[in-house]
Amino acid sequence: MERILASGIESAYGRKTVLAGVDIAADAGQCIGIVGANGCGKSTLLNILAGLRDAKAGDIFFDGQKAQGRAGRKLFQGYTGYVPQENNLVPELSVKDNLLIWYRDRQLLARELQEGFLKVLGVDGMLSMKAGKLSGGMKKRVSIGCALAGNPPILILDEPDAALDLPGKADIRSYLILYKQRGGTILLATHEESDLDICDKIYALKGGRSKEIDRTLRGEELLKRMNDKE
Repeated sequence: MERILASGIESAYGRKTVLAGVDIAADAGQCIGIVGANGCGKSTLLNILAGLRDAKAGDIFFDGQKAQGRAGRKLFQGYTGYVPQENNLVPELSVKDNLLIWYRDRQLLARELQEGFLKVLGVDGMLSMKAGKLSGGMKKRVSIGCALAGNPPILILDEPDAALDLPGKADIRSYLILYKQRGGTILLATHEESDLDICDKIYALKGGRSKEIDRTLRGEELLKRMNDKE
């Protein structure tokens, strides 16, 4: 049974159709890459899969449970952690105070900082720093840490490498590999070919529809397959 299964997802902004029947499936311990040109609907799809936007049509299942109605909202909250492309931290607050917005249980936060994923991310070493003073890589680490509050089994990331330098990109990928090795499922929208190296499956979006493509394709062959009409 898939950890997450999305079937026939449709979405529109007014009269403009963005998604016209998208299918995505991922198992526990898998990283799924989502690629496509700017404006193809990647961010819209991720917002829907994170429960931040309602789909016009289609179904989403978490471990076989349909996310629908009020109970569906709880499923989204329990299963998914979302890291948007843009920084979502409060710049005037310290890293610790930003974390406390998400980690309502202070004891859980303390454990995560001492021995959990926040420790792995290195967030424990920047607690007193103002979020607005952090480097791009540090902000991304903290954002991922916030998304992992409650230990969600699915981590959804929208272009996690945006504005990061090479060491920062390498660090983020290392953390994602560890999360996957621990049984987590990752949905990753990206323009970076190097991100695809950690993906078990890749879906391309075009014309509002999805298609699974060969995960080993790179360069011109990848672009060609992404732009195929079928």
